[in-house]
Amino acid sequence: MTIERVELGLKDTGAGCACCAAPSTSTTQQQPADAGVSTTLLVEGMTCGHCVASVTAELSAVPGVDAVSVALTAGGTSAVTVRSSAPVDADALRVAVAEAGYTVIDAA
Repeated sequence: MTIERVELGLKDTGAGCACCAAPSTSTTQQQPADAGVSTTLLVEGMTCGHCVASVTAELSAVPGVDAVSVALTAGGTSAVTVRSSAPVDADALRVAVAEAGYTVIDAA
């Protein structure tokens, strides 16, 4: 088996959370759902798959949340979409993101 390293050409090669040796430019983690309500949060500070997993786990624990998907922008503002069958309290979502160690800067 051959493993090849691909240079991503990141502007800030120091970007990344403490748990990762190398950042990624984007990733998406999705959980399938046929939910009727979709809420998008703009989150700052996420840089890697571990960050995505942390935010996803905290948001998934909020009552009523059926699915979470993240469009990661490493070192920038990531779009986090929460799906549910009924509206979920926006403050509960913000608290969950904060518990994961990140900041909601706006609701899209």
